[in-house]
Amino acid sequence: MFIAPINTDLLLLEAENEALYLKLIEQINKDFNLANEGIDFPMSISPSELKIQLHEKIYRLIQYKFAEYLNLLYIIDVSEDEVKKMDGSDLVILAEQVSFLILKREWQKVWFRNKYR
Repeated sequence: MFIAPINTDLLLLEAENEALYLKLIEQINKDFNLANEGIDFPMSISPSELKIQLHEKIYRLIQYKFAEYLNLLYIIDVSEDEVKKMDGSDLVILAEQVSFLILKREWQKVWFRNKYR
């Protein structure tokens, strides 16, 4: 049964431990490109750098390209209810929380694909 990690660091650690970290990067790159928000994380990116760069990308989308941000969330299939529950008063914190939701959903896709292939 899939149990989502409770924070970004644990999620990335779990992905590494299950040898699925590279698949997670591939999935993120794929979905961002589907949303026409080209992002190309190199396979050599460290988990801490991935976390930082994803956070920065989401922050910029929220601030400058809100319609594209919403499209991205739709394409990745991030839970609308979870996003609505967030406090949007601080964009930095909001971008961090949304980055975690994105990683969580992408990790879920990778995990299921690996478990049931």
